[in-house]
Amino acid sequence: MRSSGDSTAASGPFPLHGSAAGPGAETVGYRGPTACAAAGITYRQLDYWARTGLVEPSVRPAYGSGTQRLYSFRDVVVLKIVKRFLDTGVALQNIRAAVQHLRARGFQDLERMTLMSDGATVHECTSPDEVVSLLQGGQGVFGIAVGVVWRDVEAALSQLHGERVDTGETLIGNNPADELARRRRDRAV
Repeated sequence: MRSSGDSTAASGPFPLHGSAAGPGAETVGYRGPTACAAAGITYRQLDYWARTGLVEPSVRPAYGSGTQRLYSFRDVVVLKIVKRFLDTGVALQNIRAAVQHLRARGFQDLERMTLMSDGATVHECTSPDEVVSLLQGGQGVFGIAVGVVWRDVEAALSQLHGERVDTGETLIGNNPADELARRRRDRAV
């Protein structure tokens, strides 16, 4: 993939967010504050990115005042990728083109991908040969190993609360330091 500003472009506590699940097969969603905590972004960024269509919640969008957006696991991974690109100085316009490419691709094999950028262009590399070929071009690039981001988000979400999509039931994270969550789990058994 070559994507630029001109559009040229599984093992957490909650089931079905691994590569075996299709994007619509999610059974757990994450509210905005949880998605922010896992991705390392502010709620203001999350809201702006949702309103501008950069990363919209795929489980449940907001319908007016008082409704809660619900993000899928893959949405949270994309949020964290966007944050990493912004932290390295890639322009939001170029990030938007890369996210559009990933969305059109269907986010297949996302965790096996490396995204490389020289700050102006974002490239998708799915094999070591593609990374080497890009580096041989002689320009300075940096990479984001999506599998590492995937595992980071998975670890973060295992400590936070999710919500069952079908019933709306709150799923308590697995944070051993959270005594209240431990008591709720103990009472539920």
